Amino acid sequence: MHRQIFDGDETIDYAFMGKDPNAPDNRWLREAFEYQIPIIYCLGIAPGRYKAMLPAFISGWEARALRARVAFGVLDQESPAPPKDALERRYALRAVKQRLHQASFREAVITAYNGRCALSGLPESLLLDAAHIVADKDELFGQPVVPNGIPLSKIHHAAFDAHLIGIDPDYRLHVSDRLLGQHDGPLLEALKRLNGGTIYLPKRTKDRPDRGRLAQRFERFKAAA
Repeated sequence: MHRQIFDGDETIDYAFMGKDPNAPDNRWLREAFEYQIPIIYCLGIAPGRYKAMLPAFISGWEARALRARVAFGVLDQESPAPPKDALERRYALRAVKQRLHQASFREAVITAYNGRCALSGLPESLLLDAAHIVADKDELFGQPVVPNGIPLSKIHHAAFDAHLIGIDPDYRLHVSDRLLGQHDGPLLEALKRLNGGTIYLPKRTKDRPDRGRLAQRFERFKAAA
């Protein structure tokens, strides 16, 4: 399924349950196809974890091949509607790719760090983002892989993206002079105490932040100082 999405197919295959096209599980697919009823399609992002993709539509029902074809619709429409043409199907598929990338990346990064923020140790995965070290728009170094990600709480992610907190290639933390010079409550003091510390690292060496990417990002932190 993932292969079809990332290979750029306009629709993806969905295998029937069993060999009988008229079995109840397959008949509802035919009804969704005939009446163009929007469905929610769940794509696996990790073992036992799924990301809901919607809207989706059954664009073909093939009894002999024992499969249906699924096409994704455009997300931000007032009322869900099947894609009108190949251009709209490709546009919707690009959005699905991006959402699948983001969900898979987040799941992999947070799992590698055992569900904890790499700066504060906060152990609540629902409050964490998977921050890119090098932005995904960078085609050479911005891939959605664990060594290019760090799990951060919302406030730490915002500070990292604003270059108020930097991480050098030896995993040491640096807080900008802009923050160090301010005095305004416990949250700010908690950020300032990070200065000179080191990040929490994942158990597996291969999951640790890539030093080359950190060096590239740290140069941007220094330039913003």
